[in-house]
Amino acid sequence: MPSQRSIFEDVGDTPKQTAAPGGIDRAGRGAPGLIRGWLMVLFVLVVVMIAVGGLTRLTDSGLSITEWKPVTGALPPMSQAAWVEEFDKYRAIPEYQLQNKGMSMSEFKLIYWWEWGHRQLGRVIGLIWAVGFFYFLAARKIPNGWTGRLVFIGGLGGLQGAIGWWMVSSGLREGMLDVASYRLATHLSLAFVIFGFIAWYIYLLGRSQADVLQARRSSDAGLVRASTVLIAFAFLQIILGALVAGIDAGRAYPDWPLMAGGFLPPEPFGLQPIWRNFFEDAGLVQFMHRMAGYALFVYGIFVWVRARRSANGHTRFAFNAMLATMLLQMVLGIITVIYSAPWQIAIVHQLGAVVLWALILRGRFLAQYPLVQSVRGI
Repeated sequence: MPSQRSIFEDVGDTPKQTAAPGGIDRAGRGAPGLIRGWLMVLFVLVVVMIAVGGLTRLTDSGLSITEWKPVTGALPPMSQAAWVEEFDKYRAIPEYQLQNKGMSMSEFKLIYWWEWGHRQLGRVIGLIWAVGFFYFLAARKIPNGWTGRLVFIGGLGGLQGAIGWWMVSSGLREGMLDVASYRLATHLSLAFVIFGFIAWYIYLLGRSQADVLQARRSSDAGLVRASTVLIAFAFLQIILGALVAGIDAGRAYPDWPLMAGGFLPPEPFGLQPIWRNFFEDAGLVQFMHRMAGYALFVYGIFVWVRARRSANGHTRFAFNAMLATMLLQMVLGIITVIYSAPWQIAIVHQLGAVVLWALILRGRFLAQYPLVQSVRGI
C-alpha cells in the first residue's frame, strides 16, 4: 500500500524521471552517451585527417606511395634496402621524371612520411570505428534506430579509402604530375560528407527523444529551408575549393579584387574541349571559387537576417557564429590568394571551411530542433 504524502511536502522533493540523451528514454535501451563520446573521437580524427590530407597535397606528397596495400602498407620501410625499393617505384612515375628528377633519398623520405601518415590515420579511424561499433553491437548498447546510421558512417569510411586510391592512381598515369582535380574534389567532398553526418549525429545524440519530438513542434520551417539551401551552397564552394587545390589554382593570380588586372582571367576558355577549362584552367577555376564565395557570403547574410527573426536566443546565436566565421573565412581566402597560397595560410583556410561547415549544420539543427529557453528568451 503506497504511503500517504504530507500536504506540506515540497513539490521540488519529488523524484524526477529524466530522459536519457540521444533519442532513447527508457533505462537499459542503449548507451547514447557512450556512443556520442565515441563519435566525438571520430569527429576529431576526421578533422585531423582533413588537415593532414590538405598538408599532404600542399607539400606534393600524395604520389610518394605508388601502391595500395590496405593491410601490409601499414608498415613503413624497415631497412635501407626497403627504402631504396620504395624510392625506385617513385622514380618510375611521371611526377619524379618530369618534376622532381634528382630528388635525394632524404627529400623522398619527407614526402613519403606525409603520405604514409595520411594513410595510417585513415586506418586508425577505420579501426576505431570497427572496434567501437562491434563492441556496442555485441553489448546491445546501440539505441533503437541507430544501428543503420552507424553502419552508414563505417560504409562511407570504407568508400573514402577506395576513392583515395582511385584519386592517387590518376596521378600515376603517363603525363600526369598531380592527381586528377575532379578526383581530388570527390575525395575531399566525401570527407566533408562524413564529417557532416558525424556532427549531425553528435548533435542529435545530445538530446533526448522526448526533447527532440517536443522541439520539432517549435521548428522554424522557413529558416530550416533557408539553411538547407545554405548547406548545399557551402558544399558547392567546398567542391570548388578542392578543384582549386587540385591544380594549384590558388597560386595563379595573386591579385585581388581583379585577376591580372581584369574581372575575368586571361583566356579562361583556352583549353579544348571547352569543358576541360572548368576543371583544369587555373584562372577559370579560381574565378569560379571567388564568385561562389561572394555569392555564398551574400546568401549567408540573407539567412542570418532571417535567423534574427527567430524567437529562440540559442538559434540566433548559432547563426551569429556562422556569419562571423563565414566573414573570417572569406578574409582568409583573400589573404591566401594575395600571398600565393603558402601552406601555412592555405591550411588555416581549409580548416576554416571545416569550422564553417560544422557551424552551418549546427544552425540548421537548431532551426529544426530549437533548444528550450526561459521566458526571458535566454
